[in-house]
Amino acid sequence: MTIVDAVLLKNVAAKALDRAGIPKDHAVQQLDLLMEAELRGIPSHGLLRLDRITRRVANGVIDPNTSGSHEWRKQAFLSVDGQKGLGPVVANAALDAVKSRARETGIAVAAIRNSNHIGMLGWYAERVASEGFTIIGLSTSEALVHPWGARRAMLGTNPIAIGIPAEGEPFMMDTATGVVSMGEIHDHAHRKAPIPEHWALDERGNRTTDAEAAKRGAIAPFGQAKGYALGLAFELLVSSLAGAAIGTDVRGTLDETEVCNKGDVFIVIDGPRYDIRDYLDEIRNMEPAAGFSQVLVPGERGRACRDQRLREGVPVADEVWERLQVLAGMKVAA
Repeated sequence: MTIVDAVLLKNVAAKALDRAGIPKDHAVQQLDLLMEAELRGIPSHGLLRLDRITRRVANGVIDPNTSGSHEWRKQAFLSVDGQKGLGPVVANAALDAVKSRARETGIAVAAIRNSNHIGMLGWYAERVASEGFTIIGLSTSEALVHPWGARRAMLGTNPIAIGIPAEGEPFMMDTATGVVSMGEIHDHAHRKAPIPEHWALDERGNRTTDAEAAKRGAIAPFGQAKGYALGLAFELLVSSLAGAAIGTDVRGTLDETEVCNKGDVFIVIDGPRYDIRDYLDEIRNMEPAAGFSQVLVPGERGRACRDQRLREGVPVADEVWERLQVLAGMKVAA
């Protein structure tokens, strides 16, 4: 691992996106998302994905110039064709539209297809909740998770994020329905680190601690049968509303050549705002159990990590840091 100053890291990544021909305003959105994941200790959704993004642009399966097209199918239901745009750019444009509509109708939904990897859902949830809206975000992925009791992948990791306005920092939770994301498996593979035995199966359907073997196998659902049920429900909900591919037909977030055909759904609510801060403080002030120093509310560990990394630098896998410099034109490829 290399510790890189956060400002330097962002500048190098910005040069890489510029050299890939991504318009500045779109590059800023993509980079903000990737950097926030790095700062919050989620490298699986951070800058290791930048190399794949630039290759997908070069291969024509990402159009970096579009923010998608919108069609209001109902008064409060927006259908979005992402037109192969960058995931954050398409999502932000859709969220701007449904936030505006939710101010009129109280609630509005955006269902997105034909976009690209949307990244860390919590990035959207926290930003929208900071503006006073309640938000639920859902996304799908390639079939990476095995149904409970099965030996091969059939579901996406299918994350959910929820943001709720609160005095001070908003409440934000962001979790996948797999034990981990495939990006985290890739991060372990980059670092040549073993994974816990309960995370994944290899391609023969056996438990493995080898991250490379897990990349060819299947991730376990979190919470066993309960995580499987939630993941399946989210898969059906997103694909049916967005008109996106489902199950083993999903492509395009882990490769460099396939058009991305998964889906995303955002539900934005502009309703009464009853403050939840006192209740959250009550949770924070509870006596911690043995082995814990304090009780945290979801999202707080990531914020603390962010503050620390802005002060002390960001640990980046050596392979990722080397590649970023090559993409930025600062180093010659071996």
